[in-house]
Order: sequence, then structure tokens, then C-alpha cells
Amino acid sequence: MNITTAKTMVFSCAGALLLIFLSCADDGLPIRSTGGEDTTATDSFLLYSYTVKNVYPHAGNAFTQGLVYSDGYLYEGTGQHGQSSIRRVDLTTGAVLEQYDLPSEHFGEGITIWADSIIQLTWTSNKGFIYRKADLDSIGEFAYSYFPWGLTHDGEKLIMSDGTDTLYFLDPRSFAETGRVTVFDNSGPVRYMNELEYIGGSVFANIYGTDRIAIIDPVTGRLAGRVNLSGLYDSGSLDQTKMPALGVLNGIAYDAGDDRLFVTGKNWLKLFEIELVPIDPESTLSE
Repeated sequence: MNITTAKTMVFSCAGALLLIFLSCADDGLPIRSTGGEDTTATDSFLLYSYTVKNVYPHAGNAFTQGLVYSDGYLYEGTGQHGQSSIRRVDLTTGAVLEQYDLPSEHFGEGITIWADSIIQLTWTSNKGFIYRKADLDSIGEFAYSYFPWGLTHDGEKLIMSDGTDTLYFLDPRSFAETGRVTVFDNSGPVRYMNELEYIGGSVFANIYGTDRIAIIDPVTGRLAGRVNLSGLYDSGSLDQTKMPALGVLNGIAYDAGDDRLFVTGKNWLKLFEIELVPIDPESTLSE
């Protein structure tokens, strides 16, 4: 099923049941549980599984914080002090074609492409950076008072997460906040939204520390769907002995031209092209 169809189903079909899952704070913060889901609700959100369509190489030294697909390339923002960067990556080979390294005091976070520029956030520096998309040259910076995680845009405004249950809307030119929305499901707030991707009117968000992606209505904040990516790591036959620091699922990119959805994780050795598969509501008790 393609993403456009999935988007339509999110807002037109009945939802399904979901078991408890674990959420945790962003890099270096303690793990916390958000409690159980309301498994009696049947009209709150849809559940999806997946099939793997293609597997591509991914740099094991990439602590993925932001991921975007554009004009045949992946653009990736990485984190960690002394390792943060912005990269242009060849999808097929995983080769890093161009790279700009941030000064070691910055911890890179989410990225998005706006017009001919790439915008990158940092976690605790209260500073964002702007690059020329054509060559990744640094062309500007801006200040803010947030501790942001993920970044995307809907064609009119930037959309930012910070690990709370809030999505922030920012002016893409002044970077001033223009609004915000609280994200929730049938049992309460949805927290720990990390890397973001705007797809067909919905915000797709990695839920940090889990193998779940939340699909969010950015107008109301209501959870419209959830993707269960359990087993994805194993499906690529990744060898942990080669990269013992393999991290959590993080990184969502969408090729609108060919309707392709890509996901990866921090320091993963593979990037996956997946297709969403709706889960039959009658089978969700075992999800």
C-alpha cells in the first residue's frame, strides 16, 4: 500500500487496539514509561506493520538525527559532540558524497530542506544552522530558546519536536514560533517524538527508544496511526559484532516522486525502504 493510500485510511478508517509500549527520553536522558494504552478503543487510530522492499547500505558512524530525501540523494544530519555533521549521501551505495562537520561543542539534531537551503537544529546550543543545499556550505545561523529534537515542514511552516508532547510551528524565515499543538491518543499525551517527516498531510514521528512511528494530524494533534517496525533490524541481517554501538530506530525520509518510504537508525549499517501494511483490527490483540 502506498503512502497516499495510507494517509487516506488514517483519517477515514476505524482504528484498532494496541498493547503497552515503552517510550523514553532523548539522547542521554533516563528511560520512562508512559503507561498503558486504552485497549478498548476501536476508533482512535490505525495500526500498520510493514514489508521490506529494498535494503541499502548506511554509514555505521552516522548517529542519525535527521533524514531527508531530495533530488535523488539522502541528506542526513548526525549527532554527538565531536561527531555531528550534515551529509549528502548516495542512496544506492550509502557513500557520503559531501560532508560538513559541526564544531565539537554542538550536538546535531533534526534537519529539513527549505527551498534551496538545509536547516539543521542543535540540541543544547540554542543555535541552528543553514546550509546551501547545492554544496553544503554554511550560509547562516539563528538562535532559539528550545532544546529541539526533530524538524520537518509542511510547505508553509517548519514543524519541530522537543521530546515533549508538543509540536511547534516556526516561521521558516524568521524562525519565530507561530503556533503549537499538543499530540495525544486515546489514553493521553504522546511524548518523545524524535525525528520527523511530513507525508501527505500527516507528521510521521519516531517515538524515541521504541520501534514505533507515530502518524499525527498536525492540525488537531490527534494520533491518526501507529507503525510497528518490530523485527526490522533483524530483517536486514545486521551484524552487531561489526558495530557494537548500534542505536535506536531514528530516521524517516520520503521520496514523494516515487512514493518511497525510507527508515534507518542511529549507527545502523542498513537503511530500509518499506511499505506500510494495515493491520487487521481483529488481529491487533497480538500486536
